[in-house]
Amino acid sequence: MIDLPFDTLYAGAPAPLGATGAVSAIVKTPAPPPWRIAAEGLVGDAQANRRHHGGAEKALHHYPREHYAAWIAEDASLAATLGETLAAPAAFGENIATLGATEQTVCVGDVFTLGAARLQVSQGRQPCLTLNLRFGRRDMAARVQETGRTGWYYRVLEAGEARPGDRLRLVERAQPDWPLARLTALLYERTRAFDELAAMAELPELAESWRSLARKRVETRKVESWAQRLGTSPRAP
Repeated sequence: MIDLPFDTLYAGAPAPLGATGAVSAIVKTPAPPPWRIAAEGLVGDAQANRRHHGGAEKALHHYPREHYAAWIAEDASLAATLGETLAAPAAFGENIATLGATEQTVCVGDVFTLGAARLQVSQGRQPCLTLNLRFGRRDMAARVQETGRTGWYYRVLEAGEARPGDRLRLVERAQPDWPLARLTALLYERTRAFDELAAMAELPELAESWRSLARKRVETRKVESWAQRLGTSPRAP
């Protein structure tokens, strides 16, 4: 059973980011309580690009705090480049940051309570080039994808309010065979495991965009290009 304390939720507003000045709301800071969670996420949080971020299926983003230490320990160049940025959440633009749950232990469709709100895991994060701008590295989005340290999104089943002292509690698990790590491995590593991709496309709890992606790959027998989304050429699928 996952039952996690959390100390704050994080929110951000659109602002210029990086050397290009691209507008993004990935830079988030602690939001003052109480935290009101509505159908499309934390009240007071915003997204600059509504085509690719936010919306009902990406209402809240959760990133495990365990990953911070992993990034810093990975190699000397990463530690030197990212040490200051990774000093505290929410470096990856997350709304929720906890210890004790990762992509290996959280499954698609998991339902959590957060105060009076009910949240359901809808999909993992597909890293995009905004991460490159955030961290000042051309390969950061690709690294997030390759490591599987992506975090995940929630849809809001029931709006509600959360306060300090509340906990993030797993209350329902419909798909125990489908941890998020399995889904991301199918998308980015075992990209031609077509039988599994077909099963993935039938998961009712999975966001339709991911179901459609799996379905298209099965039908075409082709793996989509990731270069534009990542802003660089990742390792060959």
